[in-house]
Amino acid sequence: MASGRSVSELVNGNSIDKFMAASELLIEYANNVLGNLSDPFYRRIRIDNPIVERKLKPANGAFECLYEMGFVKDGEDLVLPANVPLHKLRKIRDDLIRERKVIHKQRMKSASGDEPIIPLQQRSEYPANIHVLEYAFYQKLLIQMTHVLRYENPRLQKKVRELIPVLELQKEAKKRAETANQSTDAGKKIDMQDSLLLALLNWFKTSFFKWVDTPPCHYCHGKTAAEGLLDPTKEELRWEANNVESYRCSSCQKLTRFPRYNNPEKLLETREGRCGEWANCFTLFARSMGFEARHVLDWTDHVWTEVFSMSQQRWLHCDPCENVCDKPLLYEAGWGKKLTYVIAFSKEDVQDVSWRYSAKHKKMCQRRKECRESWLVKTIHQLNNQILNSLVPSRKQVLLHRLVVELVEFMTEKTSEGQNLSGRTTGSIAWRLARGEAGSKLVVDRQPYTFKLTEMEKRTKSFHIQYSCSKDEYVRLSDNGSRTVGYEAMIGISKNIFRKEEHDWNMVYLARKEGTDKAEVSWKFDFEDSGLKIDIIMIRVDCKTFENGNIVWKLSSDYLSTVLKGSPEMQTVREMRGQERFTLIASLKGGKGDNAWQHTQLFRQSTSDTSGSPFEIRVFFK
Repeated sequence: MASGRSVSELVNGNSIDKFMAASELLIEYANNVLGNLSDPFYRRIRIDNPIVERKLKPANGAFECLYEMGFVKDGEDLVLPANVPLHKLRKIRDDLIRERKVIHKQRMKSASGDEPIIPLQQRSEYPANIHVLEYAFYQKLLIQMTHVLRYENPRLQKKVRELIPVLELQKEAKKRAETANQSTDAGKKIDMQDSLLLALLNWFKTSFFKWVDTPPCHYCHGKTAAEGLLDPTKEELRWEANNVESYRCSSCQKLTRFPRYNNPEKLLETREGRCGEWANCFTLFARSMGFEARHVLDWTDHVWTEVFSMSQQRWLHCDPCENVCDKPLLYEAGWGKKLTYVIAFSKEDVQDVSWRYSAKHKKMCQRRKECRESWLVKTIHQLNNQILNSLVPSRKQVLLHRLVVELVEFMTEKTSEGQNLSGRTTGSIAWRLARGEAGSKLVVDRQPYTFKLTEMEKRTKSFHIQYSCSKDEYVRLSDNGSRTVGYEAMIGISKNIFRKEEHDWNMVYLARKEGTDKAEVSWKFDFEDSGLKIDIIMIRVDCKTFENGNIVWKLSSDYLSTVLKGSPEMQTVREMRGQERFTLIASLKGGKGDNAWQHTQLFRQSTSDTSGSPFEIRVFFK
């Protein structure tokens, strides 16, 4: 059936598995050339590339296919000259696709007669067509192993780094680390690279990528409703948008296309999508910043990233959609997902990491019906061995050691521990503080912060601090302008409060957690050890309420309290004269409907307002 000599040799001169592996890669190379006609990167193939070593070299006729396409040898590379016509390349690709379809049909027909060779007591656990399912599973593994190699493109990584404010993120990471490390022992300091990862994750979520549920109308920006799928255009296929969703505008009735691009380079331009696009793009960003990263696929339809922490010597769960890090039980304990298979892919390994994301291993095993467990272990082991054998011995030893540590981790089920969905029992307080984690466990670990006077403030008999919600930063003007990142770093008690960013309106504020009826946050000030007594307090507590939302501001000392007005104006408080300590408390409640939690907002501020201070306190002493 094969028309060309090279394709015939590839089909007839190899086992089915060798042909399928080699043909998949050859088709990938051909599609890359056809989809990126002006990019020379896709016309060059490294002969010593691990995936070439693994898939093409063992297969008779594989290199002959490349030569027949028009590739020529150039040192250690194969290169497709720009002046070579592409009709042969396109024909060989089409022939390979046709041969793969034939083999797939033959396997489907014969699958029902193939009895899985497993113990009798296990036969009822798996469907009768288990071999067909395993073949599909295997193909999915191979496709993803090829996909993650895109993240290693030096040209693409350089393009990504030009989009990232690297210096700004490094400064933010340094501030976060310094703030978090003030509360921890010397041996439990947060590492700068870990802090940089958190800064990158936050920037990606808040400033770069946008979530799209239902896209607005491309013509009038009205609301749309889903109407099924459309055939992709040639340009959409070029960027691997095999699925194109269709949405009808309720106002102008025109159709809006929403291509689901799978090429991470295209996502640098569109900067929008759902979890697949988010994780695809963020994994590329992590690799471009020098992090070791995995692209993680959950078989129940979610995608995220894992990044290896050199300081903690373990893989960290990173979900860019949620801007969360190191909360692996988020999906099972938080979202109620019934997980089955969670597989992680990188250029150096493929791993079944399902056990990291579940606290219910036995129940998860009962749902895993797409392949035999013994088959999956053996298959992943073989795939990893193929990769490891192409690496230098020193790197191979590093990866083998990591694998052992990771497998030991998987042997113990985690617990969700109430509201702390990370399920983690390791990691310093600094690490959790730097992540801005809320939840009961963090409140127990973190002592309420109390403001005390520095030596400079004692000498000047004044205290002055401002908070910018847009920058999420305190500036202590009375102490040489010292800065502290994160509103949580200097609060006393917090209940049901979080920092909300509205990307559509470019606004940011502190609000109640979604679904809560009320919330409270406080700041504590204790000047007793200074020997000074309060004379006057000047305070600004800007806030907004909507519908019947209600915010009460109260200033309390040991013996008295006074109610403040939430206002953008500074107000003078004389009732605390003669006192040595006080607490500022904000209580939030009320609002209407599903968005009631948004109807009480503290320190609402434009994200572009980097000079304003919606929260400010000045204290003068006598």
